[in-house]
Amino acid sequence: MTTKILSNENNDLTTSDYLVIGLATCFIKEDGEIHQVEVIEPIPSAALEVILRGIPTSYKLAYATTIGEVLSTNAQLSSLELPNNAKLGEKFQQRALAATRTYKRKGSVAKLIPIGTKYTELNYSIERKRLLNQSRLVTRDDNIKQHPNTHKTL
Repeated sequence: MTTKILSNENNDLTTSDYLVIGLATCFIKEDGEIHQVEVIEPIPSAALEVILRGIPTSYKLAYATTIGEVLSTNAQLSSLELPNNAKLGEKFQQRALAATRTYKRKGSVAKLIPIGTKYTELNYSIERKRLLNQSRLVTRDDNIKQHPNTHKTL
């Protein structure tokens, strides 16, 4: 039996809708030093397709489940044998709902990893460090220099 997720914005989702969550290795820069952290986050369908094709990824594993299991008491997450220091990603619930919608739109991707299955054969690499708290300061030097005649009527 499937039940609707109670919310006006989420009336298109049911508790049995497919979702993949992943354990990613990320980095945080504090006081000039970079610290490694483990983050649990939802993986959208487009990202999963590319990751399963073998591109380097910061994900150590991907786990297929349902949105209902993820949103209820996190019981399913504790059974994954994840590191104790792994944290839920920023805006986890909101991103999980959004990722679930991507699988509803593209149902064929949901067949790549069966529900209840942990997939670990990913091309794990942290060569390109994924910084979580990186902020970009935009300066005047970032402006694109345009040709002087760009906005003139010739």
